[in-house]
Amino acid sequence: MGKSWVGGLQHARVTRNVNGNRPWTSKVKSNGHQNFPFRLKFNAKGILDCYEKQSPQGRGVILNSKSLKEIFKNRPYCFSDAHTGRMEVSYASPSALDVSSGDSIPGTSMPTRPVKIIPLQHPNASSYSPQSRMLNMFVRWSSNVRRMTTIQWIETFLPCYRWIRTYRWREYLNVDLMAGTTVGVMLVPQAMSYAKLAGLQPIYGLYSGFVPIFVYAIFGSSRQLAIGPVALVSLLVSNTLGGIVDSSDELYTELAILLALMVGMMECIMGLLRLGWLIRFISHSVISGFTTASAVVIGLSQIKYFLGYDIARSSKIVPLIESIISGADQFSWPPFVMGSIVLAIMLVMKHLGKSRKYLRFLRAAGPLTAVVLGTTFVKIFQPSSISLVGDIPQGLPKFSIPKEFGYAKSLIPTALLITGVAILESVGIAKALAAKNGYELDSNQELFGLGVSNIFGAFFSAYPTTGSFSRSAVNHESGAKTGLSGLVTGTIIACALLFMTPIFKYIPQCVLAAIVISAVIGLVDYDEAIFLWHVDKKDFVLWTITCTTTLFLGIEIGVLVGVGASLAFVIHESANPHVAVLGRLPGTTVYRNTQQYPEAYTYNGIVIVRVDAPIYFANISYIKDRLREYELDVDKSSSRGPEVERIHFVIIEMAPVTYIDSSAIQALKDLHEEYKSRDIQIAISNPNREVLLTLSKSGVIELIGKEWYFVRVHDAVQVCLQHVQSLQETPNTSGPPPEEPTSFLQRLARQRGEDSSISELESGDRRPLFTKNNDPKLEPLLSQKYGNIP
Repeated sequence: MGKSWVGGLQHARVTRNVNGNRPWTSKVKSNGHQNFPFRLKFNAKGILDCYEKQSPQGRGVILNSKSLKEIFKNRPYCFSDAHTGRMEVSYASPSALDVSSGDSIPGTSMPTRPVKIIPLQHPNASSYSPQSRMLNMFVRWSSNVRRMTTIQWIETFLPCYRWIRTYRWREYLNVDLMAGTTVGVMLVPQAMSYAKLAGLQPIYGLYSGFVPIFVYAIFGSSRQLAIGPVALVSLLVSNTLGGIVDSSDELYTELAILLALMVGMMECIMGLLRLGWLIRFISHSVISGFTTASAVVIGLSQIKYFLGYDIARSSKIVPLIESIISGADQFSWPPFVMGSIVLAIMLVMKHLGKSRKYLRFLRAAGPLTAVVLGTTFVKIFQPSSISLVGDIPQGLPKFSIPKEFGYAKSLIPTALLITGVAILESVGIAKALAAKNGYELDSNQELFGLGVSNIFGAFFSAYPTTGSFSRSAVNHESGAKTGLSGLVTGTIIACALLFMTPIFKYIPQCVLAAIVISAVIGLVDYDEAIFLWHVDKKDFVLWTITCTTTLFLGIEIGVLVGVGASLAFVIHESANPHVAVLGRLPGTTVYRNTQQYPEAYTYNGIVIVRVDAPIYFANISYIKDRLREYELDVDKSSSRGPEVERIHFVIIEMAPVTYIDSSAIQALKDLHEEYKSRDIQIAISNPNREVLLTLSKSGVIELIGKEWYFVRVHDAVQVCLQHVQSLQETPNTSGPPPEEPTSFLQRLARQRGEDSSISELESGDRRPLFTKNNDPKLEPLLSQKYGNIP
């Protein structure tokens, strides 16, 4: 038998007799108040039968609860169920009198029973100081570091070791070779196309698809992500550098390489400092609207290769359309026809590859097919009206240090924007692919891997790269299992640089433009807009604002407006949190939102409110307004209990409240004084440890009173309801009507029956067993007098 001290009592539990004939007992001994033991007898159902005091002569003396109150002087006493181990603590206060003793509320003829509640453990401020929390965090971190094995340290710095160590050659090798080859064949024409979109020579697209891929295969944690040039980043590079220098100038290329170095450094810093969470404040609807508008701008900027004449370089839709219309007299049919046919072929192949599993190879083969067809047509017919890529340097890129650091300051905004795109696109798709393939991925480590690949790429003439949606999807669908597929893709690019560049000079530019347009068509996410319209109008407004401003005001302004609108919505939701009035579900001790559960009922004189957000300076005024509103606007149609004219108690359910600041503390104090002046008592239910500690340090616990803090809403309702009952009855000077005298055994039997049915009902185990004199609508917490209230 184990012993413990609970509320000033030392109690020892004794197990129930095996044959079940004898009742189980619990011995209770006072802690310094009396020197004689007590015995609490339970029946077979665990219901308290009686209190027994061992007299000096060895005979048992029956004690009622009033005697216990006098002995323990209003200290809590504990009833321990020896079979289940559950405890109930009763507070010996004037509002919690016991029926078995014949006590009643002053001024009424109605006896009440003790209120059984779970004691709330108040924190010790000294044990939860900021220094101790920091020390605990440091101890946990140091213990985790000490537990790391050599293999775990290697995997931390070289994530590729995870798949190398467990590589299954017979199972993985063939699919990795096939997937890597498929993505490589897809990347060669795409890389040249995206380089043209960025305003660079096609060779720099191949350079960007060479070194970064090998570096990422070593330092990246995703096994299916395919990195390299992408359309959106290429557009950002073109839009930024085009405003600084002409694309034909050598400085343009140097700045693009410097931008890759800056992006890599920012990604590494954010990964090391674990700051990837910052980008979470940008909603998915903003990203979708931004990519949709960017896809439209990219498509219009590439249409010049279809039309056969130059158009203005701009990231705004109006100048692009004006330029297209103004140069219509220079329209040329041959590139338009070739580009349209090639684009139609790629779209058909992409559709077949997506819709039919056995034809999925067509999706990756589309760009290569377009290049082969276009090059073959030019070699045979040699049309003079179709512009070609031209000479491309042969060989691998040479090591060189980025230059022109004087322009770094002007490139910082674009570098930050590209870093954000990398987090949203690359890390997002990497985590999704990791979940599909059954391994874990650390987003900050992934961000560090992307940064290292960009830094190394900058020393080998690469412009900024990131993960590609389309190529990663093809890599996954082709069955890639490890980073070996990325090494195969890099090898394909190396072979193209070493042996195939003489052939690339015959590629028509309209074919490369068709490859870009085919890729960005998938970024036009109109399905998302339709979905948001039906699901969430606020997100649809965000999508519309971001898309419209990006189209008409440019990429930078569109991103800023979209992010600003997203943050504004977050701030609005935080400053106007959801506050619900709770009611009790019939037959349970569960309290839920009365708007969501119309069958839930409330109690007269009591308002139960739940705040579904942290409470801080931005939303405390709104919460106070809602509390005042709920106090005045009470729906009595579903209320039960004694009829009272006004609200006497406001119970605040704080389980969802994760944080409370000093402004909210001061507002709570003001609210308490305001309620106190109107004779309204605040009760707090289920605050978490941090919130309770803040309330304790600020003196709010003592101000409201420790007795008004509860573990459950139901506990608070029980205590408040008895006070409401006592307040409802006016003192009767003539005294209560005389009752027939009853013996103690009769009162005890009646108490046992009521406690049995009430305790089982309040636990939700069963419905009450009513006698012929009971109203079937009797409320478990109320006397029969108030049970008929609907």
